[in-house]
Amino acid sequence: MSGWIKLHRKILDNEIWQDVTAFRLFTLLLLRASHKDGVKTRGIEVNRGQYLRSYSKLAEDLEYTEGRGFKKVSKSTVERKVKKLVDAGMVSVNETVSGTMFTITKYDEYQGFDDNAESDSGTVDETNLGRSRDDDGTNLGQEQELKNLRIKELNITTTSTTALALDQGFGEVIQIFEANLCMLSPMQRESLGMWFDDFNQQTEIIYLAIKIAADRNKKNFGFVEYLLKEWSSHKLTTVEQIESHERNGLDKQRKQARPYVRTGAKVERVPEWLNQQQQDKQPAEQKEDPEISDAKRRELKKKLEDISRRQNA
Repeated sequence: MSGWIKLHRKILDNEIWQDVTAFRLFTLLLLRASHKDGVKTRGIEVNRGQYLRSYSKLAEDLEYTEGRGFKKVSKSTVERKVKKLVDAGMVSVNETVSGTMFTITKYDEYQGFDDNAESDSGTVDETNLGRSRDDDGTNLGQEQELKNLRIKELNITTTSTTALALDQGFGEVIQIFEANLCMLSPMQRESLGMWFDDFNQQTEIIYLAIKIAADRNKKNFGFVEYLLKEWSSHKLTTVEQIESHERNGLDKQRKQARPYVRTGAKVERVPEWLNQQQQDKQPAEQKEDPEISDAKRRELKKKLEDISRRQNA
């Protein structure tokens, strides 16, 4: 597929500009959409402004590089972002036997006439009606159409606000994370959103990861992602399972913690001359005089006999 598309500068004011994946998804659909009617794809007729693709394939299309590796977008994330575009009135979907038919709802308004009716210049600075201006400027009919278009854009903005309210659960996760740990980059927000989807949008699990990181003074996104990866690899899907897993891990660490014993330490031997000096300093045992001992025995025997006579008297 070759050629080009028109992208109005007002996309910067749209809500999806702040949502990296939603913006990339919309741009992808816009780039891949057919520019003419009656195109056959896998037996399905694809008309102007439509694109036939599965959610799984879209997830592959949105893969990007991060560092030295590739970062994949989960299918659940794609489904969530498509819903956001649908709620905003930017895309409509229709399920077919060969995949999902995505339709850019205002394709003709944003892309203007066919390629052979457009000039090589003025594609960026024109209004999103896609019409060429004559030398005399915009006529009254075009001014009215511009006003009508502005009303439609306001309606889109209102719908985007509704979509944002539906996504408020993840918005609160971002607020809790940044209030307790650190600010997140757009890519980190997107990665956290993928984990949020992988854990079935259970805010309690993400909150638990944030709490553990704060308690251990690991106030960075990398440690939170490390925890989420570990829990996912162990197929932990509830807060109770995760808390039990963490307790077991701490108990195991305590059991493995042993006092450091230095092996192969040199044992100092006390020289024999020092032992002899210490023995010489000890007082010699006093030997009992045998004559004194006999006298004591006779005296004790006499006392015993006196006691025995008094008892018999």
